[in-house]
Order: sequence, then C-alpha cells, then structure tokens
Amino acid sequence: MGHAEVTALHDVIARYWWQKGYEVLNPMGWDSFGLPAENAAIRNDAHPADYTYGNIATQLESFQRYGVSFDWSRRFNTSDPSYYRWTQWLFLKFHEKGLAYRKNSPVNWCPNDQTVLANEQVVDGACERCGAEVTKRELTQWYFRTTAYAQELLECLDDLQPTWSDKVVNAQRNWIGRSEGAHVDFVVEGREEPLTVYTTRPDTLFGATFMVVAADAALASELVTDEQRQALDDYLVEVRKETEINRLSTDRPKTGVFLGVHAVNPLTGTRIPVYAADYVLADYGTGAIMAVPGQDQRDWEFATAFDLPIVRTVQPPDDWEGEAFTGDGPAINSANDEIDLSGMGVAEAKSTTIAFLEGRGLGRGTVNFRLRDWLLSRQRYWGAPIPIIHCPVDGEVRSPRTSCPSSCPSCAAPT
Repeated sequence: MGHAEVTALHDVIARYWWQKGYEVLNPMGWDSFGLPAENAAIRNDAHPADYTYGNIATQLESFQRYGVSFDWSRRFNTSDPSYYRWTQWLFLKFHEKGLAYRKNSPVNWCPNDQTVLANEQVVDGACERCGAEVTKRELTQWYFRTTAYAQELLECLDDLQPTWSDKVVNAQRNWIGRSEGAHVDFVVEGREEPLTVYTTRPDTLFGATFMVVAADAALASELVTDEQRQALDDYLVEVRKETEINRLSTDRPKTGVFLGVHAVNPLTGTRIPVYAADYVLADYGTGAIMAVPGQDQRDWEFATAFDLPIVRTVQPPDDWEGEAFTGDGPAINSANDEIDLSGMGVAEAKSTTIAFLEGRGLGRGTVNFRLRDWLLSRQRYWGAPIPIIHCPVDGEVRSPRTSCPSSCPSCAAPT
C-alpha cells in the first residue's frame, strides 16, 4: 500500500500538468540495489537478482492494473548494467580527481554470517539476521572525500537559509560541525614523535591532567607498554561490541585502561598519564585528546572514576553548582614564567595561547570539521561493482570497461 500511495500521488501531479497543456516526461524506476533487497533475498533463500527482479515484475503488474500514467517504455532499475555503468562512470571521475580512495576503518562484523553489518542491522549488540554477538573489525573500505567540500557546504547554507526551515539548516551546520582550535604537541616518554591532539579550547591547556586515546585506534596499540598490552586487548574486546552512538552517550559510565606511558603538559611541564577509552573516536581529530576535567563533563566523569586530578582553568559563576564548567569566564590557574592568561575571557585566552604555542613550535591554530568522508562500500554482494582493478604490479587501476577484465589493462598482469 505504501508503493500504491506514492505512485498515485505522483500520477495526480503528472495528470494535472497534462491537463494544463504541458508535455510531461513521466518515467519509472526501481532503486533495486542495496541492503533491503539483499536482506530480503537472504531471508527467502534466493539469489538477490532473482528475488529483486521477481518483485519488480509483481509491482509492475500491480501498477499497470490501477492505471498509473508512467511511460513504461522508459522504465529502468538501478541494478541494470545499462544503468549502473553510469554509476561506475561517476565513480571513476571521482577517482581521477582523488575524491575516491580506500582506507582501513572499523566496521560492524558478524562472525557467524561472515559479513559487514550496517548500524541498523545491529540490535542490542547482536546481528539482526542470526543473533550472533557483533564485534568490530578493521577492513579496507572505499570513501568519497566529502571533507574536501566541508567549508563550501557550510557557506552554501547561507543561500538556503531564506527558504529552508531553521531546524534543518541548524541540523546541517551541526552535522558539518566547523570548529576553530589548535593542534597541540605533547612529548610522550619513549616516543620520538610528539602526540598531537586537536582541541577547541587551547586556553584550558593548563588544566590538562591526563590524555585519552581512542581504544580502537592504531595509536593506542603503538603507545601501550608490554606490561599493559593484555589489559588493552581485553578492554578492546568490550569496546568493539559498542556502537558509536553508545560510545558517545553522555549517560554511560566512563571506562578505560592505563597505557603505561606518560606525556608532558607543554605549559605546566607536569607528567600526565595516557589512557585508552571508548568515549574518544579514532576518526575524529587525531584520535587522541588532552583531558581537561574542569572544563569538560566527560573528562570530569573519567577523572572522578579513575581518581585523577581536576584543575579548573575558567572561573565559574558564584552560584555554579555543577561539575565541569564549559561557559565563558575569567581564566584562573593558567600561568607560568612565560605566559599568563589570568583574568582573560575565553576568546582572548584562546588566541593568546595559540600565538604562544606557534611561537615556540608547540602547536598551531587550525580549523576542524565534524563531517567525515562518506563510506560507500560495506563489502556487500548486491551493489554496483566498483570499477577498480587491483593489480599486483600497478596497484589500483581504473577499469576501461564497465565489467572489469581479469587482467590489468596497463600491464596485463593477472588480477
């Protein structure tokens, strides 16, 4: 009935314009690739192509019986090779411009079905297909580099503001999530390279009393000492069962594990411990944060759980009864022999701190976006084939045909 309702309303619009004297192009198509079709085929023990095209034939007969005015000579399906050759053509154009690329990323993995699952297929930590416990697994995935257009997308919202609702525009702004802050370098014991973190509040650096690395980031495995490696491995087993939504929930108890190493706060010179925890995500910023419990509630809760120092760097109002204070106010506890932020508001303290860090090679001002690159492959069977040949000699080679040959077109090596 849902399909009938949609097509009937579409038919009303087409007939309206015909009666107004216009010629109307009224094609019909089925969005027939993707997860719902694949899941339905699995449930019915059928090949996705057989199941999908069988359903399309049934729907076509139904539409024609109640007389909707589509031009049936123009019908198509997204799973037709004649259609998805253009999907592949578009992909190759993105690839030519460096806007399509592959990288490792954690995905939801069902060990029983041996497949990647979308977030909506994970119900209470279990696979909706078979009920097996879902874990995280690193797989190589294809991405579109949407972050290359983050600033342009943000600026174009100004053009949409007059005709779009404030709710939608604000949701888009928050999704893109532009923030101005700094990359700050922390020296880590036993490591040549500094540990760089992104922060929107460099003015609170004097209050950084520990650091947190995303537990599932490669950085955590790199930093952990031999004595703490087993503890990290055991913790990762639990982290990989959680979705990102759960990990970022503000009402979850904070958990983590000490990595066995310390860093040095560049402004106070204090040795601070480095932890791995689940409330930091590997693909946001650098996958590590400086934790300032006095000005960040999640850090406050972690510090409280692990009995770590809490130093306020912004004076809350006299009637403040909360824990971490995230508002504006005069800087406190923020001075050393070279820089003194005392009494400054947040904006002035931020710019002063960034200038100080840049002047001494300890950091640099930067702009960051919450927007991430678009993951477009989930290792599924029923979807448009990606037209890239993986050649052992030449690496990634763009296919010259819509159906990939078995040998590399540039060197004829078997692929």
